[in-house]
Amino acid sequence: MIKFPAATARALVLSAVLAPVAVQAAQPAGHYPNRPIRIVVPYSGGSSDVAARLLAVRLSDALKQPVLVDNRPGADGRIGTQYVANANPDGHTLLSILTTHAISGALMKLPYDPIKDFAPVAAMSVAELGMGVHPSVPASNLKEFIAWGRSLPQPLTYATTQIGGNQHLAGELFTLITGVKMTPVPYKGGGDAMAALLGGHVNMYFGSMASMNPVFKSGKVKSIAVTGTARDPEFPNMQTFAEGGIPGLDIRLWYGMLMPAKAPREAIDRISKLVVENVAMPDFRAALAKQGMNPMPMDSAQFGKFLRAEGARYADIVKRANIRIEQ
Repeated sequence: MIKFPAATARALVLSAVLAPVAVQAAQPAGHYPNRPIRIVVPYSGGSSDVAARLLAVRLSDALKQPVLVDNRPGADGRIGTQYVANANPDGHTLLSILTTHAISGALMKLPYDPIKDFAPVAAMSVAELGMGVHPSVPASNLKEFIAWGRSLPQPLTYATTQIGGNQHLAGELFTLITGVKMTPVPYKGGGDAMAALLGGHVNMYFGSMASMNPVFKSGKVKSIAVTGTARDPEFPNMQTFAEGGIPGLDIRLWYGMLMPAKAPREAIDRISKLVVENVAMPDFRAALAKQGMNPMPMDSAQFGKFLRAEGARYADIVKRANIRIEQ
C-alpha cells in the first residue's frame, strides 16, 4: 500500500470530491435536457391537456428525450400548479396553463404566486369563445339579444364550467358593458354545460368555438357572436363582439407553458425557441386548427409581459364585478 503525507492525502480527497463538479461545469452549453421532461397539466383533461400533448410530441423529437404529460387535477387546477411551483427548478418540469392562471390570483388566496413563483416559457395558441343561445331566445344578433335581456324582469341565465373561470368572467364583463343582468349557473364540465343549454335549462353559454361548432351547424343552438378580431371562417355571418358594439369583450382561451421561478435560463430559452418554431410550422398550425386553436406564439419575454397585463386586466374585472369565491 502506498502511503501519502497527510496534506497530500487531504488534497487527493478534495480533488475526488470536486471532480464531478468540475466535469459538470465543463459540460458544453446545450447539454440540457439530460433526462425526461414532464409537462404537468393541472386538470384531468380539456383543452390545456390537448395543447400539452400536441407540443409534447414535437419537443420529444427535437430534444431527443421523452416528454411526458402528467395530469394532476384537483381544486380547479391549484394542486397541479402548486406541484410545479414547488418542483425542482432544473428545467425538466413544465406547467401547461390557460387563461384561468391569470385570473385565479384576483379571486382567492393561493398557496403560490401565479406570477412570481413561475418563469414564463412561451405562449402557443388561443381559442375564441362563441356566444350561443337556446333557440327559444328571441334574438339572432347581439343588438337583439341585448334589447331582449334588458327587457326581462329577472336576470337571464348562462352556463359556466367554473366559477371564476373564463366563461364566468365573460358573462360578468358582458353585464358590466351592456347592463344586461345575468346569473351564472355552474356545471362540472363543458359537456354538462352544453347539455343544459341544449335542454333549455339556461339561456346562453360562452363556449370554445371547437365545442360550439357542431351545435351551431346543426341549428340546435343559435350563434350570436365570437371573440377575436376576425369572423370565424366556418360562420361568416356571425359577428365578432367588436362588430356588434362590444369591443371590450375580449376574453379568450390562450395556452402557454411555465417553469418554476428559478429554472435555468438555458432551459427556458431552449423550450421557448422550440415552441415558437413549431407554431410557425404549417403542419403544427393545422393540428392546432383541428382543435379549434389559432397560433399565438410568444417567447419568454413576450409571454411574461402578456401574463402581467392579463393578470392586471382580470383583477380589474373581478373588482368591478365584485366577484367572490368562498374557500
